[in-house]
Amino acid sequence: MSGIRTSNFQQRRAERERQTGVPASGRAPTAPGRRAPAPPPPAAPPELPSPGANGNGRNGGPDDWGPIEWEPAPARPGGGPRRLPRRVGAGRVGPVLLAVLAFVAAPLALAGLLGLSSSARGGAGSGPPVAQGPTGAVALNGPWTVSHDPGDRGSLRGWAAGRFPGRTVWVPNVANPAPITRTAGARNYDGSVAWYRTAFRVAGAGTYAVRFASVNHRATVWMDGRRLGSHAGTYQPFEFRFPAAAGTHNLVVKVDWRDPLQMARDGFHRTWFNFGGINRGVTIRPIAPSEVLSPSLSTRLSPDGHRALVTLSVGVRNHVRARPILLAGTLAHGDKRIKLPFATRSFAARGTAVLRSTVSISDPALWSPSHPNLYDLQLGVAGESGYRARVGLRQLTWSGGRIFLNGRPLALHGASIEEDVRGRGDALTGADQDAIVNGLKSIGANATRSQHPLDDQLLARLDAAGILVWQGIGPVDAPGNWSSQGPRLTRLAEDRARATVREERLHPSVIAWNLANEIANNGHSGGQVGYVNTLARQLHASDPGRLVALDVWGQRPPRVAGPIYRGVDAIGATDYVGWYEDTFAPAGTVQRDIRARVEHLRRVFAGRVLIVSEFGAEANYLNRRGAPGGIGFQARLLRLHIRTYRQLSDLSGMLVWNLRDFAVTPSFAGGSIHRQVPGIRLLKGLNQKGLYDYDGRPKPAVGAVRRAFAGLPAG
Repeated sequence: MSGIRTSNFQQRRAERERQTGVPASGRAPTAPGRRAPAPPPPAAPPELPSPGANGNGRNGGPDDWGPIEWEPAPARPGGGPRRLPRRVGAGRVGPVLLAVLAFVAAPLALAGLLGLSSSARGGAGSGPPVAQGPTGAVALNGPWTVSHDPGDRGSLRGWAAGRFPGRTVWVPNVANPAPITRTAGARNYDGSVAWYRTAFRVAGAGTYAVRFASVNHRATVWMDGRRLGSHAGTYQPFEFRFPAAAGTHNLVVKVDWRDPLQMARDGFHRTWFNFGGINRGVTIRPIAPSEVLSPSLSTRLSPDGHRALVTLSVGVRNHVRARPILLAGTLAHGDKRIKLPFATRSFAARGTAVLRSTVSISDPALWSPSHPNLYDLQLGVAGESGYRARVGLRQLTWSGGRIFLNGRPLALHGASIEEDVRGRGDALTGADQDAIVNGLKSIGANATRSQHPLDDQLLARLDAAGILVWQGIGPVDAPGNWSSQGPRLTRLAEDRARATVREERLHPSVIAWNLANEIANNGHSGGQVGYVNTLARQLHASDPGRLVALDVWGQRPPRVAGPIYRGVDAIGATDYVGWYEDTFAPAGTVQRDIRARVEHLRRVFAGRVLIVSEFGAEANYLNRRGAPGGIGFQARLLRLHIRTYRQLSDLSGMLVWNLRDFAVTPSFAGGSIHRQVPGIRLLKGLNQKGLYDYDGRPKPAVGAVRRAFAGLPAG
């Protein structure tokens, strides 16, 4: 417990408002273009411990930044630039009052301070997921004001100073969640511009960092009218640091998601809908004299599994003069608390170093899909900075084409996921993330796959639920394509992949780094081979406890594995036999051809881990139930695939494409299936291979897959 107390009623009320969008008063949210009603009085300020009573037995511990203060936002935030001190050193932060301005949202922002998502209570898995990261961070979930600017005139109108009208929203927020189909969907997909603003208050001068977990696509950020910087690319966290005086400050973000074709030319090709906005969370934190950077953890088990050798590597940055720094840390599970010993290290002025600690833990509570045990990791420099996370101790190894988790054979079964919900796009709420996890559990999955980096809060839920993740970290291209051609774009792709690894490497659920999507034959000549080889070499050196993987286009596999596969541990292959191929063939023929494809891949990639990373069929109620495109056809084909894969002992996994229907390019109408089935009826702009439809309703395939997976070991 943190020692922070707040009303359970306030927490429930704020959570209900966050999930439903309806205030506790029962009044509906203000319609776009209408003036928002006056805000209700703020919630009572939460009570924090005084310095020296922070629960860790030390005065001025890592979380000791003083109390949080809440007050209503001014009627018109951004009433002009605020003069900031010319020089405010990181060492002058001191005890800080950090306040998120909120109307009735104090409990929500308090949840952000505690590292919990707004809907963590009642989350999936063995306990509520806790966000990892630097201590002292406060969520800037809202309220925000958003204003659309399709003509891109906001800059000329002075909107960077925060002087613009709009409607009240919470972030994450997508500015264009609908329409997604037909002509209107195509116009919406082409993109637009929107401006967001909010305000926060600090009562102590110092240096702060504002962090965005994701913005699509181009973000330009101002603080009190002063431009902090810009960033391009979705699902890639970024932050800006700034000096701030005591008082209220106005944060403005211009979001530009126009021209998806230019995005692709710039190395950001996408196969899903072009949702624009602040599509993941925003936080702000004070920068102390020291800073604890993203840690990494490795676990090595004794042969009998009764002892774990755990090594933690932690970056520490000194922001002031040369001095010695002592980092302290603990791992805790239940009533078991393990001290992490770090030696005192001398730091140069503004120097950075990596510190390591190794401990031997007897009878460890290991993480696995069947027992997703999590430890609380706490790191800190007393009185200055800290880092917290929930981590799992697990050992992943592979040999002879097999995966072993904690020394036991492991095979993956589940479905891929896309972060997309009708009406919110990829700006998921905690309840949306819970629904994804529960959907995976409903089919008996022990694994999932994502083509793009997942949100940290969703990964925390997957950790807690014991669901393994085959994580895409590279460019997402159409089958056989490579959009990151040339040295500049190749370096960009490498940098994005490395950034994702740094963000996600503490999550025990992530077992594979997938570097490219559906490569054909032996890769693309435009730099793809060098990209894969470079990252594979670096990942084996820095993160040897995870698979380095490639997804192969099942219709265009190589006859002989070339240099691109030299450093690859695992292959994921698509297999659409029975859908794009053999559509009308009898079951025996489909089964024979599935076997032949897997056997060919096994010969080509002998000794490597092999999974089928995509298989399935589109399904809706517009086609006859048993015909291609019908819900019965989909269920029958999935049963046949799973039954066949279960008979192949050298296959290490099978992942259905996809858990839910999701929005794609409005011109997409199912692909080449129209050549096989000329009369098929599919909705343009919607991938309907999901087991659940776009509204989250189960298709018959949910039950079919659950029964087909029954009896498979979780691992």
